[in-house]
Amino acid sequence: MLNAMDPITHFMTGACLGRAGFNRKAAYATLAMTLAAEAPDLDVLWLFKGPVAAFEHHRGWTHAFIGLPLEAGAVVGVVWLIHRWRLKRERTKNTHSWKASTEAPIHWSRLYVFSLIALLSHILLDWTNNYGVRPFFPFNPRWYSGSIVSVFEPVIFVLLLAALVAPALFGLVGSEVGARKPLYRGRGWAIFALAAIVALWGWRWVERQKALDLARTADYNGAQVLRVDANPHFINPFRWQTITETPMFYRISSADTLNGTIATDPQADLFHKPPTTLATLAAKRSWLGRVYLDWSKYTLVTETTTDEDGLTAVTFRDLRFMYDTPLQQGRREDPPLSGVVYINSDRRVDHMTMGGHVQR
Repeated sequence: MLNAMDPITHFMTGACLGRAGFNRKAAYATLAMTLAAEAPDLDVLWLFKGPVAAFEHHRGWTHAFIGLPLEAGAVVGVVWLIHRWRLKRERTKNTHSWKASTEAPIHWSRLYVFSLIALLSHILLDWTNNYGVRPFFPFNPRWYSGSIVSVFEPVIFVLLLAALVAPALFGLVGSEVGARKPLYRGRGWAIFALAAIVALWGWRWVERQKALDLARTADYNGAQVLRVDANPHFINPFRWQTITETPMFYRISSADTLNGTIATDPQADLFHKPPTTLATLAAKRSWLGRVYLDWSKYTLVTETTTDEDGLTAVTFRDLRFMYDTPLQQGRREDPPLSGVVYINSDRRVDHMTMGGHVQR
């Protein structure tokens, strides 16, 4: 239900950060940074309270600067427990083989700083997609999003995976020819992968600006353009979904920045701003409505159906997610991150759902 940069990418980013040189400064650096790089997504535990509760708290304080010191402390605490367990096991065996695995000293304060760096990488990665983050929460609840890569970006995934796997493969080849196994492997690969990701972000940022320019200069039959947005397709940096808002309607288009063209269907891609009714007004004041309108940038709130029990369904959709991808089709009719509030005949909330799951 919740959109976030996939956890494997976060884990691998932390591992690459550790291998980029931090593992030479302190023992357990790679372990700590790998754990810290994914730690903010522990807010997924709010799902136990229901989908609306999870939506409200997703990318909240665990993804904000105010939460990082506490999270870094928790990560170092987990690593300390692992260290104590290893010591106990080695004492039982009357060996100290763990010392042979690293020449770096055990330095807890350094691990704390390294964990903070990995936690910052999580916020940065989440900022690059179009869901957004609230880094200054709770003092500033505004959402910020770079919208330059998809929630899952295969190019980034492959770069990180190669950086982590290639050293092991080359190590096997080296062991067969009798080469001495290096203590720290993969530093060059890790640095290359991280640098390539930053370069990819820069490239995509440039292409996104081109897509925005195409959207601004398109023909809207004389309607005033209030604002535009561009959202990424994965792998292809030249393809973008653009959203243009005018006083009366939204229009979705597909921008090709390589050829400098923008295409749209005058009927299917045009969304008139729905009127406010008593049902939609009640839905906007609901728990789900308040949370959704706080997060969503391009919201369609529509009164859709009234069932035999007299319940009116009011649907919340965000135009940023209403376009198909190779992995997800039919997003125009049923986009992710949609919510429904059911209003009874007394204009009160009967129940709410997100992603088909009822908030209890």
